[in-house]
Amino acid sequence: MAKNFKDLSEQEILALAISLEETDARTYADFAVGLKADYPTTAQIFTEMEAEEDEHRRKLIEEYRRRFGEHIPLIRREDVKGFVHRKPVWMIRPLGITTVRHQAETMETETRRFYERAAGKASDASTRELLGDLAEAERKHVALADNLQREYLTPDIKAQEEKAHRRLFVLQIVQPGLAGLMDGSVSTLAPVFAAAFATHSSHAAFVVGLAASVGAGISMAFAEAASDDGSLTGRGKPLLRGIVCGLMTTAGGIGHTLPYLIPNFRTATAIAVVVVAIELLLISWIRKRYMDTPFLRAAFQVIVGGVLVFLVGIWIGSS
Repeated sequence: MAKNFKDLSEQEILALAISLEETDARTYADFAVGLKADYPTTAQIFTEMEAEEDEHRRKLIEEYRRRFGEHIPLIRREDVKGFVHRKPVWMIRPLGITTVRHQAETMETETRRFYERAAGKASDASTRELLGDLAEAERKHVALADNLQREYLTPDIKAQEEKAHRRLFVLQIVQPGLAGLMDGSVSTLAPVFAAAFATHSSHAAFVVGLAASVGAGISMAFAEAASDDGSLTGRGKPLLRGIVCGLMTTAGGIGHTLPYLIPNFRTATAIAVVVVAIELLLISWIRKRYMDTPFLRAAFQVIVGGVLVFLVGIWIGSS
């Protein structure tokens, strides 16, 4: 059971401070390693911040040794109430540069508050002084990060990191999402409109469209997740890609299925055709925005394929 901070002895406070500095240093090291491949300059910032935390740990150990001897009890942040839960770095890979910087800011703020409260409880003048100095050091870490960013993150470097961030976003989110949206929008056209024109029933078309959309979503999710583990391609976690692809596949099919909730068959079909046109134009815009495909070429490729599938569905349903 976690212990209240107010119940900690000075020995326990110093032991906890040492543990905090060790954890923060290792976290910054994890940040540096995780960012090195795509954001080498920001990785260097966290390497230097790791060195700062190591120096804090060294000073704390010296003070602990002076007062309490060689043995340092194992007291971790999760053993004390009031600390914010942090997800381990290994569980949030691939690292996003914005997420990492935000987490670093949270870490520094939390540690600073700990030192301020710890200094208020210390009876030994030397310990109180050290804890106060560390609180001030944590406060200055934000300035240190700013200085390091000014030193390392030149406009050219920032542009390179933004480009790398965009590339990762395209690989891990846009590509599987676009593949799913295209498959859901195009592949479900034939069964939906075949059912619609075969039965002239909005309900029948809706049921077929819903089944085709959900089924295609499940199929595409498993196919994308099983395509590769992302270790060599940099495409990120298979589970995330599978979820994105599956949801977008379902969404692509559901779009032109929902109009068939309207009981009037002709009205529902007219709205569904408009929705199909919007879907195909949206896919063309996404390909232009993220895949650098000229809009007219993307529109031609997507719309021609969509129209052919649409006509096949009507032909089969009317035969």
